[in-house]
Amino acid sequence: MKVLQIGKFYPIRGGVEKVMYDLMFGLAGRHVQCDMLCATTDHHPAGILSFGDYSRLIAMHTEIKLAATTIAPGMIAKLRQIAAQYDIIHIHHPDPMACLTLFLSGYQGKVVLHWHSDILKQKLLLKFYSMLQDWLIQRADLIVGTSPVYVQDSPFLNKMQHKIDYIPIGVDKVTPDALKVEQIKEKYKNKKLIFSLGRLVKYKGYEYLIRAAQHLNEDYQIVIGGQGPLYDELRLLKKQLDVENRVELLGFLPDEELAAYYGACDVFCLSSILKTEAFAIVQIEAMSCAKPIISTRIPSSGVSWVNADGYSGLVVDVEDPMAIAQAIRTVTQNKDTYEHLSAGSFNRYESLFTRDKMVNKCLDIYERVLSNRKAG
Repeated sequence: MKVLQIGKFYPIRGGVEKVMYDLMFGLAGRHVQCDMLCATTDHHPAGILSFGDYSRLIAMHTEIKLAATTIAPGMIAKLRQIAAQYDIIHIHHPDPMACLTLFLSGYQGKVVLHWHSDILKQKLLLKFYSMLQDWLIQRADLIVGTSPVYVQDSPFLNKMQHKIDYIPIGVDKVTPDALKVEQIKEKYKNKKLIFSLGRLVKYKGYEYLIRAAQHLNEDYQIVIGGQGPLYDELRLLKKQLDVENRVELLGFLPDEELAAYYGACDVFCLSSILKTEAFAIVQIEAMSCAKPIISTRIPSSGVSWVNADGYSGLVVDVEDPMAIAQAIRTVTQNKDTYEHLSAGSFNRYESLFTRDKMVNKCLDIYERVLSNRKAG
């Protein structure tokens, strides 16, 4: 079996390309040839990176970025050159460049479409892209989401349920450095530490997490890792609400520090408010450290499927600071409740969200697609 994944860019900057990258290495580890074709980003040089006998990363030069889309015409020529080598093309959506590349390639083999999310913000892009997107949906032999909820509820896929499945995202267990964990606990000594992580953008709902601090006493400390355009606005909000001593914006966290905050925190909180948050890998990273999750009930998103309410954490309504604060108190004030949710969080990670589970399900999908071809 030879597989080519197409989509997004390299070096990795987001969840979609992290899934591609992890699948490539996971499949290569099972001696399945899996290559990755993408555009470059951050001025990274174009070229081919070989990672042993079973995986290559082919990065083509980005000429321009338009409407949040990387335009790399070299991807089209490259795929036309190599397409016949592959039994399956696994294309990751949303990425108009990847779709256009497949459309112009002349490839006749099997296609798996990985539907990470609908196009929600880029309305102008969707207007021009919709016909090509419709072609891709029809062209795919199988469409997979990251959760059953998202693909079932997507308005673009409501007539395609006969060829829908899902591959939950999986990650390797986060392993914090014990010394760094102790240093963070010492810094916030005698505090219940509530950790959140992500880009400081509107759909993450950090405004409501900061407002939740108004309903928590001095026993609680909220820390938010990540950078983004709302940094100054959120810092001002802390001051206006007089919660500067209970909320800290940490900025960018290197991997070692990030792992340590997962290890040191008592609860991980995801306050996102829009369907743009389709899954939230940060939830399962925190689960791998046995941390109870507080997340939000976003209509048609997979977020509250990932965090099973009452088992791995608690799920609250969006844009509700009081509910977030109450959930934090509920999780942390009762030892039995905390231990139940902590154990459930880790069990849910191990049963659904390890990288091995993701690779296993992906292989099952490929075998099904190829067996359908053979049967035909």
